Amino acid sequence: MSDKGEFTAIVSSNRKIRQPFHRLRLEFAQEGAKAFANFKPGQFAQLDLSNAALPSPENIPQELCDAAGRQILLRRPFSFAKVNADGDRTFAELLYCVVGPATLRMTTLSSGDSISVIGPLGNGYHVPAGKKKVLLVGGGMGTAPLQHLAQALTDRDDGIAIIAFAGAKTVDGLPFEGQLDEISQQLGFSLPEFATYGIESLVATDDGSAGYHGLVTDCLLHWLENSRLRAEDLIICACGPEAMLARVAQIAGQKNIDCQVSLERRMACGIGLCQSCAVECKVPDSSETAYKMCCEHGPVFDGREVVF
Repeated sequence: MSDKGEFTAIVSSNRKIRQPFHRLRLEFAQEGAKAFANFKPGQFAQLDLSNAALPSPENIPQELCDAAGRQILLRRPFSFAKVNADGDRTFAELLYCVVGPATLRMTTLSSGDSISVIGPLGNGYHVPAGKKKVLLVGGGMGTAPLQHLAQALTDRDDGIAIIAFAGAKTVDGLPFEGQLDEISQQLGFSLPEFATYGIESLVATDDGSAGYHGLVTDCLLHWLENSRLRAEDLIICACGPEAMLARVAQIAGQKNIDCQVSLERRMACGIGLCQSCAVECKVPDSSETAYKMCCEHGPVFDGREVVF
């Protein structure tokens, strides 16, 4: 497996799914292609966006007008939603939401532009052999690395079953393509990003504007209470807001189901030097806690060890 490093990526495409969600496709060649061909679901990369241009004034959302001119000093961390190795090239797709000056600048990247990328970084998901079903639980933008995990598990081709749960406050917070306002209130709707791998998906919105009316964690609990699978045959892989992850870990603990959660922290260096991304974790066989770096030891942690 190639070591992490700094590589140049070329923008292959950059398209708006719908406001404010976009999907950026990057192409790596030579050593970068080798490194990112081994990118594991849940790992991340640090993108240098300091040289990306601002959109024209009329394309800057009103709420970002004041922040738009800020200089981008630090790299931004992103997980990938899809990775494909094709001969001597590797293509990686990331999902981003325009929420600040860096992601606003990302919207101006076009085919042929180059970006400095550091990676692969951190530790991703690990689904051990012997599990019969993987439950992917994502909240909002947290579904991105779960899409990559769905791809990797499908490519593994060992017969493991997968189901995806995707939640948001409203239908507008679901970062998927298609006419999401037409999602039925009934369970079983298939999101195209997961359906492409033959994976069933369940949608939940807090306000009931799409799918299950309620929290995605309630949807997960409802599914578990109706499942006949043994706890030891299941594993939950989750990514999303911390409150959601805390509840997922709680449900998993109560039902004795293995659970892995991907945490989000502000990361400056991405390699554990600045120590700005500390995560409080339980010390085994002790009442004490210790801090681990999200970028170095995570971002994926065992749900049992994190102090939420």
